[in-house]
Amino acid sequence: MSESKPKLLIVEDDAGLQAQLKWAYPDFDVIQATDRAGAIAALRSEEPAVVTLDLGLPPDPDGTSEGFAVLDEIMAIKPDTKVIVASGHGARESALSAIAKGAYDFYQKPVDIEALGLIVRRALQLHRIEAENRKLAIRSGDEHRVLGRLITAAPEMVKVARTIERVANTNVSVMLLGASGTGKELLARGLHEASDRRDGAFVAINCAAIPENLLESELFGHEKGAFTGAVKTTEGKIEMAAGGTLFLDEVGDIPLPLQVKLLRFLQERVIERIGSRKSIPVDTRIVCATHQNLEAMIADGRFREDLFYRLAEIVVKIPSLAERPGDAALLAKAFLARFAKEMNPAVKGFAPDALAAIDAWHWPGNVRELENRVKRAVIMTEGKLVGAADLDLGGGEEEDVQVLNLKSAREAADRKVIRHALARSEGNISSTAKLLGVSRPTLYDLLKQYDLQA
Repeated sequence: MSESKPKLLIVEDDAGLQAQLKWAYPDFDVIQATDRAGAIAALRSEEPAVVTLDLGLPPDPDGTSEGFAVLDEIMAIKPDTKVIVASGHGARESALSAIAKGAYDFYQKPVDIEALGLIVRRALQLHRIEAENRKLAIRSGDEHRVLGRLITAAPEMVKVARTIERVANTNVSVMLLGASGTGKELLARGLHEASDRRDGAFVAINCAAIPENLLESELFGHEKGAFTGAVKTTEGKIEMAAGGTLFLDEVGDIPLPLQVKLLRFLQERVIERIGSRKSIPVDTRIVCATHQNLEAMIADGRFREDLFYRLAEIVVKIPSLAERPGDAALLAKAFLARFAKEMNPAVKGFAPDALAAIDAWHWPGNVRELENRVKRAVIMTEGKLVGAADLDLGGGEEEDVQVLNLKSAREAADRKVIRHALARSEGNISSTAKLLGVSRPTLYDLLKQYDLQA
């Protein structure tokens, strides 16, 4: 029996171009759609590996809003899909926005069928490699690791990791936006290790932790005698990261005068140490992060708009731990295994009431809070299992979930409970079904209905 053809979904409202594209891919099972509803229906029923998406779809054929809405839905429903977008409207801006939202690649109109064919086949090959890697990871027990070290089973976080992997080998500046404790430095390091700069240094600096009068010297370095106490010439962090990556955490805390100097580096790729007039060329990639609202700071005159656009060529928003159902339990188990080995080998796991408390807690301090609580619990517990009391968690708070109707509320609740159960049982279908009180066939139906993966 011959192997079935891979599926390609073409989302294009131009009938002529649609026909042209269909006949260009005889080695694919081509599915076509002309609007958002048709595209999403085809995605759900056919599950294509690759999608070519025209951003200019009705009812906004001259803009990109409808195309981006389709892209967002595809990434939410099936984030492993390789989406290749087309747009004639502000090609660079649209392409960068699409990649930030999860697209694999882009092509410009008018379409070069041969060039597009190469992109489509590359995307299919990558999809196959990733699928095979997932199978291998499941066999090796690393199915919940992305970017090498990030542990997650949440589609929201997998999408973040895939975006970072896609932009890793470009030289664009990346800005990570997220609350304190969400793992911004871990993601920045993952980006560095996935890039062609991985053999260079990864240097991190927290701009909020260094006094203003010392921050310039930390970033740009100084010459001997440049100021009182400068007893020797010292390289700054930008120079130390030459050939590699500099991670600027809490970039919103950089004072305005220093923002000007950083902007000059980003524009000209040269620096001047304090006390020197000599320009030094430096090849350093900048990745930055903040939990602050930089747009509001720009409006208040506290952050330069031109610097923002230099730093934020790609913006990646990191979900809080509360927005990643099931991840708290997965991470807690990983932390417990590490800390027990280091500090209290007698501890073997969590008691059921501890796992229930972890699931119910809202984690205002995110992953950092979870790590600290598990560490303290491992040290303090006297038994083999960490209990809820050891974690010192209060009762869970009621969530304020805004939904349109009861059906949506039920679906949201079902999704959350299923994802928690999958995380608690580490993806084991039989254990998950038992936790939920349903049969295996019923659980499989629910997973398919809600587009969840075990």
